[in-house]
Amino acid sequence: MKKVVFIILSMWYLLSANTTFAFTHADTLRGSNGRGRDWWDVKKYELYMNLSCNDSLNITGINLISFVVLDNQCDSMQIDLQEPMILEGAAIISFVEVGYASDFEIKVVHDHNVWWLKYPFHKLKKGSMHQLLLHYHGIPKVAVNPPWDGGISYKTDSAGKPWIAVSCQGLGASAWWPCKDAQWDEPDSGMTTTICAPDYLVAISNGKLINREKDLHWSDTCWQWEVKNPINNYDVSFYVGDYVHWSDTVMGEKGKLDLDFWVLRYNEERARKQFAVVKQMIHCFEYWMGPYPFYEDGYKLVEAPYLGMEHQSAVAYGNKYKMGYMGYDRTGTDIGMKFDYIIIHESGHEWFGNNVTAKDMADNWIHEGITTYSESLFAECLLGKEKGQEYCRGEWRNVDNDKPMIGPYSVNKEGSNDIYDKGAAMMYMIRKLTNDDEKFRQMLRGLGKDFYHQTVTTEQVEKYISNHTGVDLVAFFNQYLRQTDIPVLEYKISHKKLTYKFIGAVKGFTLPIPVTDGKTTITINPSEIAQTIKWKGRSVVFSKDFLIKIKKGIK
Repeated sequence: MKKVVFIILSMWYLLSANTTFAFTHADTLRGSNGRGRDWWDVKKYELYMNLSCNDSLNITGINLISFVVLDNQCDSMQIDLQEPMILEGAAIISFVEVGYASDFEIKVVHDHNVWWLKYPFHKLKKGSMHQLLLHYHGIPKVAVNPPWDGGISYKTDSAGKPWIAVSCQGLGASAWWPCKDAQWDEPDSGMTTTICAPDYLVAISNGKLINREKDLHWSDTCWQWEVKNPINNYDVSFYVGDYVHWSDTVMGEKGKLDLDFWVLRYNEERARKQFAVVKQMIHCFEYWMGPYPFYEDGYKLVEAPYLGMEHQSAVAYGNKYKMGYMGYDRTGTDIGMKFDYIIIHESGHEWFGNNVTAKDMADNWIHEGITTYSESLFAECLLGKEKGQEYCRGEWRNVDNDKPMIGPYSVNKEGSNDIYDKGAAMMYMIRKLTNDDEKFRQMLRGLGKDFYHQTVTTEQVEKYISNHTGVDLVAFFNQYLRQTDIPVLEYKISHKKLTYKFIGAVKGFTLPIPVTDGKTTITINPSEIAQTIKWKGRSVVFSKDFLIKIKKGIK
C-alpha cells in the first residue's frame, strides 16, 4: 500500500510541478543559443521565393545568408526549417581577394525542425564574412487559427481570387523559410525579399518596393522588397492578393515619413476612411515614444486575412474596418470604441517589439505590455489624460494571474497572456509612481533611443526604467513579473484608528496609496507589517490607480 501511495504521489508531482519536463529537445534547440548557433552572427538575409498557388501554397526558394564568424571552433551549423519544409542543399561562398570561391561539399543532416550543416567551419577565419546559400521547397504549415496559431493563411477573397499571408510569432519564421530562428540575432544590415507570384496578383513584403519585373520563364511577376534596418524573424512576412495601393507622407520628428497602404480592391473606399487615423497616431506615438524607428523603410499598413500582426514596416490589418476590437470594447469603458484597436496596437509594436526586441520569448512582456499601454497613450492623445487612464484601468479586468509574465528561458516559450493587460497595468503604475509625466515620457523615449534597433533582456529594461524614473522598482518588478499573487491590502477601522498591511506581497513591496474619508486625503505606504494611523472617519476609500485587491478586516 505504501508503494502504491508513493507511485501516485510521484505521478501527481511530475504532472503538476512547474518544471521543464514538458519541454523537448526540439524546444531547447529552437530556444537556446547552442553550439550550432553561437559561433556565427547574421548580417543579412536575401530571400527569393517562387509561389505556386494551386490547391495549396508550394514554395520553392533560395536564402542567401551573409554571416560573420565569431568563433571558429565548431564544425556544425544549425539551420532552422520546420517540417514539412525540406532543405535541399547548402553551399558556402567565401570571399577572397579576387572574386569568391564556393564549396558545395556540405553534408546536411535532418533533425526534425533543425537541419545540421556538417562542414569544416573551423577553417573559416574568426571575424571573416561569408555567405551561405540555402535551397529549399515545400508546402508550409497552414494556420488553423491565425495569428495565434501560426502558419500560412491560404484563402480566397470575396471575388474568388487567392488571398495569402503568413503569421508566425511563436511558431517561428522557420515554418516557411530557412534561417537562424532566434529573436536575439537580427540581420544587422537588413533583408531583401523577392516574391514571384501569378501576374494577376500583387506580392507585398517588408520595407520598400525596389523592383518589379516579369519572370521570363513563368507567367509570374517578381516583386522585390528591401528592409534596410535590422528585423526580427517573426516580423518577416508576405501578403499575396488582388491589392490596390495608395501612398501618402507625414512630417515626423525625423522629417518626411513615407506611408503606404495596400488593401483588397473592393475595400479601398472604406479603407481610406479607416486608415486616415494613421497620421494622428504617428504624431501621438512619436511624442510619447520617440521618432518612428524605421524611416528608411517607411510605414505600411496591409490588409490581411487574419486579425493583425506587427510585421515591421508592413503591419497586418484584419479588423474588418470596425472600431474597437472587432467591434467590441475590451475595456468595458466605451473608450475603446473611439478608435480601431488593431491599427493602434499593431503599429505601437514598431516601437516596442520591432525596434526594442526581447532577446528571449520569455521576456515578451516588453513587447506586449508597453505596446498595450500605448493604446491608452493614444486614447489620451485623442480624448485627454483622464480618458486615457480610464481606458487602461478598464483593461485590468482581463488580467488572469494564472502564471508569471516571464516565461521559462531558452525553450521558446512566453509567459502568461497577462503580458498584455497586466503589462500595461505595470506601465500605468510606474507612471503614477514617477509622479512626473515629463520624466515618464522621456523614459519611454529613452528606451527607444538608447536601445535603438537592439535586442534586450528584462533585467536591462528593469534597470533602465528604475534609473530614469528615480523609483526603486526591484520589489515592484518581482511582484508583477515573476509571480502571480496580486497584493491584497487588508485594513480595518477601529477606535478612530486605521490599521492596514499588504498580504501576498514579495519582501520589500510597497505602494504609496492615497486614501480618503470624503473630506481628507492622505497617502499611506503599506508593507507586510501592519501599521496604524489616527482616523476620524467611519469609512475609507482607496485609490484605484494600482493593481491590488482591497479586503476589509485584518485577521
